[in-house]
Amino acid sequence: MIKYPLASSTWDEKELQAIQSVIDKDIYTMGEGVKQFEEDFAKFLNTKYCVMVNSGSSANLLAVAALFYTKHPKLKRGDEVIVPAVSWSTTYYPLYQYGLKLKFVDIDINTLNFDLEQLEKAVSPETKMILAVNLLGNPNDFDAINKIIGDRDIILMEDNCESMGAEYKGKQAGTFGLVGTYSSFYSHHIATMEGGLISTDDEEIYHILLSIRAHGWTRHLPKENKVSNKSDDWFEESFRFVLPGFNVRPVEMSGAIGVEQVKKLPGFIEQRRENADYFVSLFKDHKDFIIQKNTDNSSWFGFSFIIKPESNRDRKEIVKLLFDNGIDCRPIVTGDFTKNEVLKYFDYEIFGEMKNAQYLDKKGFFVGNHQVPLKAEIDHLFAVLNS
Repeated sequence: MIKYPLASSTWDEKELQAIQSVIDKDIYTMGEGVKQFEEDFAKFLNTKYCVMVNSGSSANLLAVAALFYTKHPKLKRGDEVIVPAVSWSTTYYPLYQYGLKLKFVDIDINTLNFDLEQLEKAVSPETKMILAVNLLGNPNDFDAINKIIGDRDIILMEDNCESMGAEYKGKQAGTFGLVGTYSSFYSHHIATMEGGLISTDDEEIYHILLSIRAHGWTRHLPKENKVSNKSDDWFEESFRFVLPGFNVRPVEMSGAIGVEQVKKLPGFIEQRRENADYFVSLFKDHKDFIIQKNTDNSSWFGFSFIIKPESNRDRKEIVKLLFDNGIDCRPIVTGDFTKNEVLKYFDYEIFGEMKNAQYLDKKGFFVGNHQVPLKAEIDHLFAVLNS
């Protein structure tokens, strides 16, 4: 039987050699490998600065935190942040942890990103930030979002953890906002054991990120920086704390692996898009399923299915059918996040009806996409779903 897993390894002997090179140096804490990966990834994105952390979740945490510690704070507790109703949990948790008010907005049933009409209606004089999530590889319509923001003082942040390599009008997703976040977890576009990254073109935010990534100290800041007056005395600067930080540093092995992975990333994305072209050719007019509509140039994290209202297919039966035939599947991210009990801790508002998010929650599922050819697996999927 053909096996169709959610993800497959992106490593070969290059990554194993990178790990061995760290072992040979016998220095495992964050060092030159991490720094090189940050520089290489920033070059890939065509952005000024990149900071590596230990996960995409930590990337979201630091990106939100940094906005509180600028000289003129860009956010304060109680500020309203608009979020889509479908995303991963750690899109939302940093907002709660920093005392922000979440305003949930429905998603578009086709793109799985913001319902743009609902987003426009949801923006209020209290809105201080829009957190755009590029779901399953698909970039948001940033022309529409920027038009909604207009000349208002509203920050745009991107959670791009599922959409590394996606583009909107030739520009990398994750680089449209003040900050953007990425994940390099095993099942994502590249894998660095665990890992995440934050991109920005803002030098002050970059310096804040360098500090709060490691305890809020000054040690990793350049001499000239926008956080502290750093002296030349290395001893005093070793344990000098200026911001309420964290310890979310990556290990050196993850950085060294990342250097090799980012070299392969363009090829990985190209293959994912080829797989997607074949997938769409089979499923675009399927009588039972809605598949994700590519906004511009998706990096195709996976392939989503939503059972059409007129179909009599049952999701539980489909999931069992896929499982019995060696095909891994999962819910579409968290489904409708507003159903979760954890919201009792949040300061939040549900704007309007979560009609599409609720429908996706009950009728949606997705299968994986990989960085290797999947024609046989997609043919198997098509045959099983039509059986």
